[in-house]
Parts: sequence; structure tokens; C-alpha cells
Amino acid sequence: MVCAMLLDVPYGEGTLQAELPERTAVIGGGAQNSLPPVGDLEATARAALTSPLGSPPVGELVRHGSRVTIAFDDPTVSSFGPVRRVVIEQLLDELTAAGVDRGDVTLICANALHRKYRHTELAKLLGEELVEEFGERLFCHDAEDPENLVYLGQTPGGYDVEISRYVVDSDLTIYVNASHNRGFSGGWKSVCVGLSTYRSIRHHHTPDGMSMSLGKNRMHAMLDEMGSLLESKIGGKIFKVDTLLSSPTEVARIFAGSVWDSRTAVLAELNRLFPPRRSLSDKKYDAIVYGVPNWSPYAIYSFMNPLLTLVSSGLGYLGGTVQALGKPGCTVVMVTPCPNQWDEVHHASYPDVWKNVLSRTRDPYQIQHEFARRYAEDEPLIEKYRHEHAFHPVHAILAAYPLKRLKHVGRVIVVGCEDPALPRHLDFEPVDTMDAALASIESEHGGDYQIAYIEQPPVPSKEIL
Repeated sequence: MVCAMLLDVPYGEGTLQAELPERTAVIGGGAQNSLPPVGDLEATARAALTSPLGSPPVGELVRHGSRVTIAFDDPTVSSFGPVRRVVIEQLLDELTAAGVDRGDVTLICANALHRKYRHTELAKLLGEELVEEFGERLFCHDAEDPENLVYLGQTPGGYDVEISRYVVDSDLTIYVNASHNRGFSGGWKSVCVGLSTYRSIRHHHTPDGMSMSLGKNRMHAMLDEMGSLLESKIGGKIFKVDTLLSSPTEVARIFAGSVWDSRTAVLAELNRLFPPRRSLSDKKYDAIVYGVPNWSPYAIYSFMNPLLTLVSSGLGYLGGTVQALGKPGCTVVMVTPCPNQWDEVHHASYPDVWKNVLSRTRDPYQIQHEFARRYAEDEPLIEKYRHEHAFHPVHAILAAYPLKRLKHVGRVIVVGCEDPALPRHLDFEPVDTMDAALASIESEHGGDYQIAYIEQPPVPSKEIL
């Protein structure tokens, strides 16, 4: 076989030069178009707040004595510029002008089942001044605090809605979204996940439930139903700010208004940026190759572990094109050093799931059926979530659900893994070099196999985190 295409493939903190067949199709995994950054972030935010979509401006929704909650995306949302701070400061100005005492405003980081963040970490998003001013009125959502949770009932579809008491008791809740990941984030997911509990989240965070689709998104259909129930129970009182980015630090668009109208505006832009994945190529491929960088939204202010690397990112976030581009039974080739390291503070349940769950099964439906409730109710690990900055224990179970892609994939080959026992733990195949991976592909699919390389979107530099 003559190989003639040299590519620098993401590989942990750096790249690995790989030689692929000349016929390799190189396909972009990110946006097909780009949005330029705004020239003046403050003016852009002010314009959105002044002319909201489907809602009066914030100043007309409150009065003197109103209690207001401002919730915002946690650091797992890959937005590392000042948009949260700028929008919150402008919201505070509008509230003050309408007669609201700043002491009646609460700031909540909407971390859902993600870990709680320290004030020093939140200062990277909000700035030191806001963190210092709000003090104890700035905190992270606690999905296990019974005193500050309210159960609102079930939707017509049978989905439980349990939400932060601050949303129910406030005269107005404003949610500041800082970025969108295709169709996965935004909309009612912001409030009905970010400020909710596993009792609600379990309905859509399933092997089949989570979706990045921009159209006919089954997860957002459930969330819209939850949002409708929430609005009916609290009489509206939700105002949304949505952001589209040009880069991890630069804003391209800001929309404000009702959850429904801001979501509609965002989807119109995203549909232009991201054509359906099935349209990326008119061919289906025997082998899909891509690199796995040392990055995950769940490793912010931390580091990767094998479950995040090989499953959550490897098959999940980075494997989104596999079913669109790969033939049934295709071979996936991941390039990653996948170091054997575990953050036992922030990812407290992850080593246990790796050792005691993934050693028994790679079937995500079995994992959900047999193990989700056990980890969701693990009191010692829940205490770590509540008081020691750990992800909720069930989060490691959710991180295993991308194993669903193995229903479509025949084999997974991992190139350059420093510890071959790690991919073997999942019945993946470790090889030292790309040449060895290509030889294995040829033995499986024949000498005329079709191969595609997926270019992944750039990841944020650790210098900006």
C-alpha cells in the first residue's frame, strides 16, 4: 500500500504525524461557515437586552422589592471570554434602574450534576468584583439539597419536573447562556437541566435521549414539555440571554427574550453554520480516523481520565460523525496517549465506574438499567458532590452512554495509547502506530477500503482557562 498523505493528528496535548492513504477523505467536523466576532461586546449585549424577542425588557418585568435570580452557564460550557460578566453587569444596571435592590438579586451557577465550583474558579468567568460583591449570594446549584428544590409534577408525557426553589420563589429568573454546542445546549435545557435534579434529568440523559441535532431533537422535545409545565406553574417569570461564539473567547451573536423566541433565533443561525452531518459526504466509509485532544468540558480546571478520553469524548463528543459517515460495522481509529490518571477529587465516582461497571459490560442500556440508580443514590459520593467539589456520582454513568455507538461500529482501534491495558479494558484494540492500524483495517475490510479523516474543531488553549 502506498501512503502519501501526511496529517498532524491531535494527540493529547500535542499532535502526532500520521501517514494515511492518498485516497483518504478529509472531512471537517466543525462548523461549515463562521461568524465574525462583534466589535463591541458591551454594545451588542445592550442592544439585545434593549430589544428582546417575545418579551418586554427586563426593567418592565420587575419593580421595587422584586426578588431576582440570575443563573448562568457553568464552566463546562466552553466560553472563556467575558460574556457572562458583561451581560450580568448590564442586567444589574437595568434591575437597579427599575428599583430592584441589588441585595435582592442572587447569582447561581447552573451546574446541574456537574461539580460545584470554587469562588476562585467562578471569578475566571465573572470577574473578581462580582464575586466579591455577591459573596454568599453567589453559589452553585445543589441538585441534592431538599430544602431548595421544588417538585412541580409530571408533564403529559410523564416527565418529572423538579427545579431550584429560587426559580419558583423569585419574581423573575434570568438565565445567561454563554455558548451553544450545536443543538445540544440552550433552550429549556439551560433551566430545566442546569437548575434541576437527576429525577428530571434521567428522562432525557439516556443512551438514546441525548442529541446534538438541530432539527427534530428528541431531547429538546422533552425539555420543551418540561419548560411548558414550569411556565404554567410559576406564571412565566423566565427571561433568557443566549450567546453564539466566534471563538472560545469571542462573541458573535447575543439574543435575549423569552426562552422560546431566543431559541428560535439561535437555531436559525446554527442551521446555517452546521449542515446536517449526513450531508458532510455522499459516501460511507469503512474506517473513520480522528485524534482525541487532552480536552473535555468535564475536565475543566482538572485533567482527563480514561473514561472521559475513550468514551465521553472519544465516542461521544468527537464521535458524532461516526454514524453519519461510517458504514455499519465500520472501524473507528482514535489517536490518543490516554494517560492512566484520575482526579479523585473532582471525578470521585469515575474510577469506580471504570473498574466495577465497565469491567462487566459495555452495553449502555444494561449500564443504565443496572447501575444508574445505584450511583444516583450513593450517599457517600453524593456528599462529595455536595461538599467536596465532585461531579455527582451518576455523572460517570452518563459519561458511559456514548458506548451506544458500538451498535454501529465494528471495532475501535486506539493508536499511541501509553498503557495498552486501558483500551483493552473496553475491548478496544491498542496499536503503537498508524501503520499498524491501517494494516488491521485492510485485514478487516480489504485492500480497497474507504477511509475518512475527521478534522476536529480547535479546543481552547489552557492559557485562557
